[in-house]
Amino acid sequence: MLKREISLLQASAINMIDMVGIGPFVVMPLVISMMGSNLFLWAWILGAFTAFVDGMIWSELGAAYPLAGGSYNFLKQAYSGKWGGLMPFLFVWQTCIQAPLVVASGAIGFAQYFNYLMPLGEVQQKIVSGVVVVLVTALLYRNIKTIGKISVFLWLGVIITLLWIIIGGFTHRQVPYSFLPAQASQLFTPAFLTVLGHGAVKTVYSYLGYYNVCHLGGEINRPEKNIPRSIFISVAGIAFLYLCMNVSIVSVIPWQEAQHSKFIVSLFVEKIYGHRAAQVATALVLWIAFSSLFAVMLGYSRVPYAAAADNNFFPLFAKLHPRKEFPYVSLLFMGGFGFIFSLLFKLSDVISAILAMRILVQFIAQAVGVVLLRRRRTSSLPFKMWLYPLPVIVSVVIWTYIFFSTGIYALWGCGIAAAGAAVYFLIKDRLTSMKPAPPAQNAE
Repeated sequence: MLKREISLLQASAINMIDMVGIGPFVVMPLVISMMGSNLFLWAWILGAFTAFVDGMIWSELGAAYPLAGGSYNFLKQAYSGKWGGLMPFLFVWQTCIQAPLVVASGAIGFAQYFNYLMPLGEVQQKIVSGVVVVLVTALLYRNIKTIGKISVFLWLGVIITLLWIIIGGFTHRQVPYSFLPAQASQLFTPAFLTVLGHGAVKTVYSYLGYYNVCHLGGEINRPEKNIPRSIFISVAGIAFLYLCMNVSIVSVIPWQEAQHSKFIVSLFVEKIYGHRAAQVATALVLWIAFSSLFAVMLGYSRVPYAAAADNNFFPLFAKLHPRKEFPYVSLLFMGGFGFIFSLLFKLSDVISAILAMRILVQFIAQAVGVVLLRRRRTSSLPFKMWLYPLPVIVSVVIWTYIFFSTGIYALWGCGIAAAGAAVYFLIKDRLTSMKPAPPAQNAE
């Protein structure tokens, strides 16, 4: 049985180190280039707003159903009845594909940024990304109490790095920057809304992870209070840091120049403090990337485990380590495929694919699921979102907008869901005929 030993501080730390991986450092130049103007900060503002609104949905569901697996349990509760097993199965199915892609994206970004310290060839970059995945998997191969302490330690490194960047930029401003348009009407033109959508695909990717605590629901202490609190602490804290970091960097490096940089933070620190300091900053960015991979793999490893323990996925994933009591098969699966994907794919392809696969089955279906659960649940909810149902409506509209902004990857997302549905109908009778698994998680 999983133990509830993760505190509010540890839960918030896990969320935040998941959110701040290599993403914001490699995404920032891409967003500026896509937007092509000083208005690029609006893509980061939209990303923060999306995370906040969607965070209300996660908070309500996470507090009401604090079990390992997060969305798996939410979708199972919401879409009950004849087709009740399909939606949670689809979520686990796409998680088994996109979660290793998330791991791979962090490892690939790590290897690319490592080039600032030591120029690497293509094969050498692949070796570095693969080794990073192996190291993260090895670090996670232990009990959850130790994991919580490691998370806080890694989180401190993340906060120190971001604060150094922000303070350095604001105390060494060299160029003026404003994110306001010459005319307010510019923010509502079709051309701007189109590029904003493309930019938001990248920024939302950088905010993902505010819900990681829900995947660890069976291991959170006082989940009815700590799950919502950790989500809002994470979103507010990271949004503030991201926005300040962007303004800080383009106050030293003009946005016209920043959009072409592969090592934006390293170049930024080099301009202010010199090359040696830039090397230290690069090492800290790599620390952040490693920390994020740690949190990502930790949370996602609980998803196939929860479904398998509930007889709605392949039973091998339900195994816990005999002594350390963590889902080691699920962890090794995530690490193994993350390792393979890190050797096969490029970062630019992975980011859009990750979002396209998740939006329909997870974010939109989950938002609709809140409405269904509200209608059926008669007992009081530990946490109720504010201004219901407005956050649900806004969330669905934004996710739909971002989904279509992924372009061709939207078709990929639909294809993955269709393949999962086909697999489900082929094996569902075998899954339902299995003997009930012993209790593996507690809901108290």
